Amino acid sequence: MDEYSTYRNPLSSRYASDQMSYNFSDRKKFTTWRKLWLYLAKASRDLGLDITDVQIAEMESHVDDVDIKAADEEERKIKHDVMAHLHVFATQCPTASPIIHLGATSCYVGDNTDLIVIKDGLDILLPKIAQTISRLAKFAEEYKSMPTLGFTHLQAAQLTTVGKRACLWIQDLLMDEKAIRGVRDNLRFRGVKGTTGTQASFLQLFQGDHEKVKQLDRLVTKMAGFNRSFIICGQTYTRKLDIECVSALSSLAASVHKMCTDIRLLASRKEMEEPFEKSQVGSSAMPYKRNPMRSERCCSLARHLITLAANPFHTAANQWMERTLDDSANRRITLAEAFLTADALLQMTQNIAQGLVVYPKVIERYIQEELPFMATENIIVAMVKAGGDRQECHEQIRVLSQQAGNVVKQQGGNNDLVQRIASCSYFQPIHDQIQCLLDPKTFIGRAPQQVDEFLQEEVAPVLALYPGLSSNTVEFKV
Repeated sequence: MDEYSTYRNPLSSRYASDQMSYNFSDRKKFTTWRKLWLYLAKASRDLGLDITDVQIAEMESHVDDVDIKAADEEERKIKHDVMAHLHVFATQCPTASPIIHLGATSCYVGDNTDLIVIKDGLDILLPKIAQTISRLAKFAEEYKSMPTLGFTHLQAAQLTTVGKRACLWIQDLLMDEKAIRGVRDNLRFRGVKGTTGTQASFLQLFQGDHEKVKQLDRLVTKMAGFNRSFIICGQTYTRKLDIECVSALSSLAASVHKMCTDIRLLASRKEMEEPFEKSQVGSSAMPYKRNPMRSERCCSLARHLITLAANPFHTAANQWMERTLDDSANRRITLAEAFLTADALLQMTQNIAQGLVVYPKVIERYIQEELPFMATENIIVAMVKAGGDRQECHEQIRVLSQQAGNVVKQQGGNNDLVQRIASCSYFQPIHDQIQCLLDPKTFIGRAPQQVDEFLQEEVAPVLALYPGLSSNTVEFKV
């Protein structure tokens, strides 16, 4: 049976990066287990246990050559994954066999590996968030002064700018970057804690020397790349940590969904489009179509990631006493899929952000259709300044607006409110001001200045945390 004859997870085969797929691979997991056994042996030797350099060297020489098939066969017999891999490792390291896993429980390798993988996964995601922000920031800067219709309730509202709208997306992503970076920076190692978290087995190994047990924990934690470990845990690290992690990733998914929904809506109006490659096919039936498939895929995957957020809540709530094993199968799926989905989203948002296309003439046409109605308040103010009565002016414009609205809605004609005002004798005092009063740039308020302030004060400091951002094109992964 070949690889195409069994189910393949599309997150790894189709959407996520090779880097993130490897991070959650069996190869990464099982070599990390061996590294953790090695760290424990080294630290125990350094603190005085009878472990030789020969044993350490033997373990080091076999860290990467994991015979996964042999371990799978062993697991089928004994129904315990850690013991299966321990047996295979011990067979490869006969001299070190007596001291491998000394004093440890399965969660020493299992949970600590999960924390390493989570940390590495967050380190993969954070620069990709920054890259998306960086590319959207360039887009916002370029279009900060281009007027466009704003929408509330999906109805035309006051004007904004194309760049200002992009800043709405960036602001959400900045919050996600901060939350995910916070999870990464606050990660703690489970460390060397024993069966129920009391370190009793290690206290026995070191003949009641509490300080050496603490040193052992600190040494292994440092070898694994962490600054600190949990002081308190049961057999596992608290599953509340998984809640924090997956919740932050799910929040990122909500931001991406919002941004890509906006792009899809704007694409339907032909105001903006995501990248569309020269040979790309938009529809099998309608050759003219340019469907926003990247943004649609983002929305589709984002919904999956949002729903994953519930799983770690249930898992944490159902951890009985010091631990129960009904977390294991769920976490194998949830953690991996959360990271792989987040990675896939960021692969696509980078691709989208680097190639957004804007159609100014289309945007301008929509503005001209709606602007006369929006300009009525400006016209009223101008009339009052010219000596008119506000209430009378309001009534005059109301009548003319209803007439113009009838032309648009019932006759399918163009909005002729401006012409009606220009030909109405009541508005004669401001006839020479009408064109100035209809300049779209007078309706965007401080949008360009807000973009400048936002990019300088909020975006730039975050991007400064990622000095190695690439300017290379991010290819769309089919």
